[in-house]
Amino acid sequence: MDELTKQWKGLSLSQREGPKFRMRPDLATTEYIITAKFLTKRALNMDAIAATFQPFKADVDNILANEPWSYDKNLMVLQQYEAGSEVEDLTFNLTHFWVQVHGIPVRFMNKRVAEGLCETVGQVCHLQNAPTVDGGSFMRVRVLVDISQPLCRGRVIAFDDDMEQWVSFKYE
Repeated sequence: MDELTKQWKGLSLSQREGPKFRMRPDLATTEYIITAKFLTKRALNMDAIAATFQPFKADVDNILANEPWSYDKNLMVLQQYEAGSEVEDLTFNLTHFWVQVHGIPVRFMNKRVAEGLCETVGQVCHLQNAPTVDGGSFMRVRVLVDISQPLCRGRVIAFDDDMEQWVSFKYE
């Protein structure tokens, strides 16, 4: 690597390659760009994808707030592209999921307990107006999940009388 660095320093630009081209803010596009990684081994029709996804600013916020998304029945991991960053530097290992927590005893079925149980799944998103109870049999929690790791299947809960019980997680 040091040899390559020495060779690189020895190179110079020709007259045609210089001077520097200044990237002024007024030259940038006003598009709002979302980058996506499709978790599939199948070939994708990039023209169809490009035609489907051309968001405006309001759409970008809405799209990112309503993760996860799928395309052709495969998970799509999204990131908002920030001006000046390199696409190659983006990581696509985090996405939001609604996690259903099943098996919580009725007297403990509340937001604080459900969020506490989901802390092992990932970063819990504390949403103000989001309903956490669905149908009375489970709780839902919004969690930012690292999908490069295996999904957490559930947790053991313990009571003061040393009884234990399993609660399971299902991912939406």
